[in-house]
Amino acid sequence: MKLYSTRNLIITSTVLFVMISIFAGGFISGAYYYDVYPNRFQIYKFFNNANEIEINQKAANTPKELKIEFEPFWESFELLQENFVDQPLDTTKLVQGAIRGMLKATGDKNTNYMTPIEQNMMSETMRGEVEGIGAEVDTSGDYLRVISPLPGSPAEKAGLLPGDIIISVDGNDMTGIAGFEVISKVRGPAGTTVTITIQRENIPDQITLNIVRYNFSVSSVESRQIDNQIVYVKINRFGEKTKKELRDQLNSLSLENATGLILDLRNNPGGFLDAGIAVTSEFINDRTIMIEEFGNGSTKEYKSDSDGIATNIPLVLLVNRGSASASEIVASAVKDYNRGSLVGENTYGKGTVQTWVNLSNDKGSVRITFARWKSPLGRSIDGTGVAPDFLVQNTYENGSLNDDNQLNYAIQYLSSNS
Repeated sequence: MKLYSTRNLIITSTVLFVMISIFAGGFISGAYYYDVYPNRFQIYKFFNNANEIEINQKAANTPKELKIEFEPFWESFELLQENFVDQPLDTTKLVQGAIRGMLKATGDKNTNYMTPIEQNMMSETMRGEVEGIGAEVDTSGDYLRVISPLPGSPAEKAGLLPGDIIISVDGNDMTGIAGFEVISKVRGPAGTTVTITIQRENIPDQITLNIVRYNFSVSSVESRQIDNQIVYVKINRFGEKTKKELRDQLNSLSLENATGLILDLRNNPGGFLDAGIAVTSEFINDRTIMIEEFGNGSTKEYKSDSDGIATNIPLVLLVNRGSASASEIVASAVKDYNRGSLVGENTYGKGTVQTWVNLSNDKGSVRITFARWKSPLGRSIDGTGVAPDFLVQNTYENGSLNDDNQLNYAIQYLSSNS
């Protein structure tokens, strides 16, 4: 399987499911040697199940310049092993910390490391199986920031909103704590309660929420008829089954009798790239959907299929700050081709593409940004998002939606233009 196989491209604002099972080399990859310090063998053997002969053979292939570059690392490791006050040290944590630090040094918040436990947590989310409170989060900052609560989740019912920052969990300050460590504290057995304190934008006082965890599953596509005239379709994430689920839902609806279709991408954090292309293809036939730009200057265009079944019906997209990545691919294409109108708020603003690569012997994975993407007209949305055609904001009271102004506006817009 090729590293950048389309099936495995992740275009999401959260850390997601690993689909690639190849080893891409790099740090602790067999290229580094232990001819000066014996503890190097301990690290390499742990990650590669190798013997001393194998390590020495691979050490011979290490470029001299790379040996020199890594010498301070090995020196630091040996100093810790020999002199740190609290012994013994956990080698696994040391190496994982080194990998995280190296990836963080790229300056790209979307290039990071995931332990095997973290992998499993995120794969459950992509399958729609959740035990906990049910919220997509951004782990890149000093605090865990909510991207979007999952539909029908305890987080949504408790009033958690996109942009909320988790300050503490069960009374414990989470300042500077690694994102997945915070997630592990928020998660827990169904039926138990977690208390989280959040900081909400434009609200000076912190808010405390008591949320009861439970098991639930979330389908990627939901739909219904509104007043027998307007079709409403909500996509919660771009997962493995989204393409089929959307096609099935569209085929089951009476599109020929509908005056319009509302595609709701609010609080959709993204997912698989091919799912995003497939969704767009249902509304835009045989056109360029996005353009990838790689570090070497080359580009790749993604085109929609030619068999979309909702390419002529009047269309409104609902978006907000929780609409990210693959959601923004759909929104950008619709906007560039004037295929429909965007209603709601500015989107998240993530214009990069990542892929996950498994490290050897199930020792975790690295997520690497390998491309930037632009809209059909060459626009970059990274850091800025996609602006709606009609800015409409919903109002909340104590975290609960007072009225869905955005949906109401979309219904009125389609009704008045039918």
